[in-house]
Parts: sequence; C-alpha cells; structure tokens
Amino acid sequence: MKWFKTSIIKTWVVACAAGISLTAGAAMAQDKELRIGYQPNPIQDASIAMMEKWGAKNGVKITKIPNSYGVYVEKMTASLTSNSDQYDVIWHNDDWGQLWAHLLEPTDDIESLKYADKWGMAGIIFNNAQGQNTVVPMGQTFGVFYYRTDLVSESELPRTLDDLVKISKKLQAEGKVKFGYVGGMAMNHTWFTWFWSMWSNNCDVLLPVFERANAKLAANNWKSALEEPCMRQAAEFWWDAINTHKISPRGMPAYDRNEANAVFMAGDAAFTVGDSVYWATFNDPAKSKVAGKVNITFFPLGPNRNEPMAWNDIWGWAIPKSVPAERKALAKRMLSDMMLDEEGQRELWKRTGAPPPNKELWDKIAKDDVFMQQLKKFNLDVTNKVRSAYYFEKWPGVHKAFSDAVIKAVTGSREDIPKALAAGASLVTNAAK
Repeated sequence: MKWFKTSIIKTWVVACAAGISLTAGAAMAQDKELRIGYQPNPIQDASIAMMEKWGAKNGVKITKIPNSYGVYVEKMTASLTSNSDQYDVIWHNDDWGQLWAHLLEPTDDIESLKYADKWGMAGIIFNNAQGQNTVVPMGQTFGVFYYRTDLVSESELPRTLDDLVKISKKLQAEGKVKFGYVGGMAMNHTWFTWFWSMWSNNCDVLLPVFERANAKLAANNWKSALEEPCMRQAAEFWWDAINTHKISPRGMPAYDRNEANAVFMAGDAAFTVGDSVYWATFNDPAKSKVAGKVNITFFPLGPNRNEPMAWNDIWGWAIPKSVPAERKALAKRMLSDMMLDEEGQRELWKRTGAPPPNKELWDKIAKDDVFMQQLKKFNLDVTNKVRSAYYFEKWPGVHKAFSDAVIKAVTGSREDIPKALAAGASLVTNAAK
C-alpha cells in the first residue's frame, strides 16, 4: 500500500512537471508578438490583415492598437519622444515624415524595398539626417475625382471649375441631387477641397509653387502663397459654391472626409474627391446607395492651368527606435515578407482600390482590371504630379495655420476674403520659421 501511494505521488509529480513544461512551451510559443499602432482606415485594415496572415503562418501574435485620426500624430509623437516601446510598428505618413525621422529605425536593410515606387520613396520625405530611409510602404494613397455615372456621362464631365458649378446647378435644378459637390474641408481633410482645387489652379501653400526642397523654401523666407491671386480665386470659388451657387452643403467647412463620404454614398451629391482607397467602399451595396454608379476622372482645372494634375504619395509602416532589437528584427522580417506577398497585395487591392506597395504588380493588375487602368490614366501615369505635403518638421503647424486662414475666409463675408488670407499669410510663414 505504501508503494502504491508513493507510485501515485511520483506519477502526479511527473504529470505536473510535464504540464508545467507544456504550459511553458505554449507561453514561449506566444512570446512572439508585434503591436501595431494605426488608425482604422480601409488600406490600413487591409494591410493589417496581411500582417495577421503572416503572424498565423510564423507563430507571431499581431496585436492591433487603434488610434483616432484626430489625435494620432500627437499621441504617436508623445510615445516616440518618451522612448516607449508601446508599439512595434506604426502607421507612417509623408505629412509627418520629417517630424519623426530621427525617432525611427532605419529600414534600408530591407531588401524588398527595391520593388517600391521610387516617387513615393523620395529621400526628402522619409530620410533621417544621415540619409537613411525610415519607412516601408503599405500602398499608394491619393485623391481621385469621383462622379456619378447615372447622372453624368463621360462626355459631360466637368473640365474646369466653372463647368463643375454649371453641371452641379443643372442636376440640382432637375431634382436629381441635393448637392453638386461635397468634400472634406476641415483641418487634416484639406486635400478634398482646398488642396486639389488650388493645385489645379497652379497654386500652393508656400512659394515657389510646387517647390518641396526645404533649402529653396527657406531661401524664399518661407513665403506663403495665401496672398497670391490664385489663392483668392480658390477661396472665392468655395465661398460661392457654398453661399451663392449652393452646390455644396452649408456646413461643409466643418466636414471631415468621413462626413463627406457619407453624403456621397447616400446619393445626395454628384461629385466628390476622396482617397482612391474608398473605391471599394463606395461600390459596396451594403454601405453605399451609389454602388455600381461611380467612376473617376481628371480634376477640374482652375483658370491658371490647362493640363491635368495629380498628387500621389505612399502611406507606410515604420518601426520606433526604442523597440528592443529582437522585435525590430521581427518587424522588419514581417514588413519585408509583405512586400513579396503577391496574393496578399492583390487582396489589399480588391478590398480598397489602392495600388499595392510592390510596383511590379501594377501592370499585372491593370491587364484585367478596369479600375487600375483608370488609376494609371488619371493619376499614376500623369506627368505633372504634386507632392501632397511639405517635408520639414514644422509642416503640421504650417498646415494648421493655413487651414485656419482659409476656413476663416470661406466662413466670413466674401468681401473680407482678402483680409482673412492676408492675416493668415504671416501666421503660415511664422509657423514655418
């Protein structure tokens, strides 16, 4: 009997030890984790789906940490400057490329970056002071001019801003839509009204127009273009669109891209400008009343321009410097493998309408995809491209000063537009300095 009890105790001890060993093994298998800081958005969601697929295949847990777009830059800047290792991979954008460059891990050692589009990877945007790259692209992001094919035929498309007003008013008079044009106008949504319309009129935030070399901008004393005739034309166009012609919603100066997209998807507007990544959303019958009735074309031109314009930059992923070495290596391996994942990138394309990070896939997709053929025609292959931001640390402050000035101009009286722009000009220059 004593032998039997001893045997049971020994068996129990061995079993416990085995259980502890198995538990420890499972814990070790789950020790690999990458935490992703991002802002929920179609292209980021699709890219993270690729991460999750990679993680399942390689035994790495992918933990998603969403952040609001409105506070994203401030929150990530605070995390980076405090040397926190809260995130292993973060969404990185050209708007704040130079703001964070010195706080991010160089990525030049990721060999698959050779397949990225060279325009999007320009050194002026994401390179640190040592000339090292700090980003891996998740895909191309740019705005496109959307229109309703059930309301406007290809031969009737607006070629100029004046055409946009005339066609919009006609559609409204016929009772076909509430509004002609809707687009985001608030701070951080300036691309969908202010930026595209001023670029289409040979205008810009700073002078010289379309210059992005910081040395040349500094040599010109960071002079603002707010007092230029082209900027007054842009402000007066939007003031009239909202107040005189009423082709745009009265509350549009406060709209973000989501509010504008909602108006368009509800069928209440004929035209909008939005990120190309919303192509799939606009054509999703579960989300959009205009699904299957949407197409894209060139941006309407202002009086100072006669050739098509496009902007095109990447969104990407970056790795904070403060991340431990082993997790940096794991993150780089994941991002490198994603650049080579043709199946995953094709799925990203199908889910969003964003050209994938590997440029070699663009022509492959275009062979049998009409929308990619259109993106190449109306954006990717356009000769006269514009950089969608500026690339110095104080750009976010300049952007805010610019936005405040033009919003004030469009929400005040029409005769006060020059005064509002003049007041904002000095604020933009001071913010840059």
